[in-house]
Amino acid sequence: MTIVVPYHQDERLPDSSIPLPGAAVIETVEATLPDGDVWTRLVALFDVVADRVTARLGAQEAVAPVVVSGDCLVVSATITGAQRAGLDPSVVWFDAHGDVHTLRSSTSGYLGGMALRLVLGAHEERFAAPLGLRPLTERQAVLVDARDLDPAEVDYLAGSGVRRHGVEDLQAAMLPGGPLVLHIDVDVISTDELPGMRFPAPNGPTRRAVLDAARRVLATGRVIAVDIACPWHPARDEQDTATRTGLLTELLAAARAGAPR
Repeated sequence: MTIVVPYHQDERLPDSSIPLPGAAVIETVEATLPDGDVWTRLVALFDVVADRVTARLGAQEAVAPVVVSGDCLVVSATITGAQRAGLDPSVVWFDAHGDVHTLRSSTSGYLGGMALRLVLGAHEERFAAPLGLRPLTERQAVLVDARDLDPAEVDYLAGSGVRRHGVEDLQAAMLPGGPLVLHIDVDVISTDELPGMRFPAPNGPTRRAVLDAARRVLATGRVIAVDIACPWHPARDEQDTATRTGLLTELLAAARAGAPR
């Protein structure tokens, strides 16, 4: 089952923004968001998503649930859903960026640039606590690629327990023990192969290298949920749409083949 969350932060995206293959069995999340600031609205949305993940983890299904959305923030809901199901997952985070800013360190204020740091407990009173997310420890996070880092992120990671590895170097022995949530921000892939990203980062790994590395994680048999973020601009033409559909098709196939329950 693929859980589709067609949102970028608290903005509902057009259905065409996430061009899944026609054969995919999907469950689309729709939420009536309250008035209030973005934190309040995100918590309301992610509470719904977390419940969907918990329900799927409790169902008698052969494979782990996959969550596909418009940004990286939704992974917090995926992890919360796993925790509500009684699991204590670590996260393997594929991304061109570090996503470890805080409100204090960010120069743009873009919340997507804080997504991993929020999972690790930053601004807990605004986010993790009202959502019911139990923050992960730094040693429960593996950051893969992260080739585009701001100076504040470099400083944080240098003194943190977050483990970092390259896409092609990543091996099963480098992963934390226990259950895993595999998070893939598709912008980790080279912009030559996947154009149109909101925050493009040059000199990335190939699509094939990313898929092979994801399969190595999935082959551990410990991935209990897969989270795919698609932070791209609207497709420019049919070729863009076909490229994105092809990538999502491959990612879903890898998840089905490699993440048994």
